[in-house]
Amino acid sequence: MEVSYDGGRVVLRGDRVELREQLPPEAARIADGAATDLRWIDGTPCDGTVVAASMVVKAFTTGLYVPGWGVFTIVRAADGLAVGGIGFHGPPREEAVEIGYDLSVTARGAGLATEAVRLLSAWALGQPDVRTVVATTEPGNAPSQAVLNRAGFTRVSDVDGMRVFTLAAPADV
Repeated sequence: MEVSYDGGRVVLRGDRVELREQLPPEAARIADGAATDLRWIDGTPCDGTVVAASMVVKAFTTGLYVPGWGVFTIVRAADGLAVGGIGFHGPPREEAVEIGYDLSVTARGAGLATEAVRLLSAWALGQPDVRTVVATTEPGNAPSQAVLNRAGFTRVSDVDGMRVFTLAAPADV
């Protein structure tokens, strides 16, 4: 994984995807459905990406935004198209962060979500205040559960009707 910073944003590069943090001004444009510099594979961002962008805007306006711990676009390296979104539900708490993601229907089935989850999780676990990455899915969302399994997550429990998966940092040697 290659990590860089572009205009104050975290950029994570893998083999087939690049994750680009959306700073509050860009997140506001995504949340409002306004034009951005991104070219979306289906013309517009996925619903989950819009919701996540709204969460960043709310955190920013209430003074709770922490750079690096918001929403990232998933950009396909082959053609530069934005194919989805991934990000954190907030900054680390008690050495854990929760992630969420979505992918355009036309981009599914190619392993892009799995690579994005691996990249974001590896970056998070490399931060000094994170020991665990958490993700939840609805019981019937087998494709998302498969993404988490391929990315190395383990199902640990069900909470409030949702399946909970975790990925822990390697034990210190």
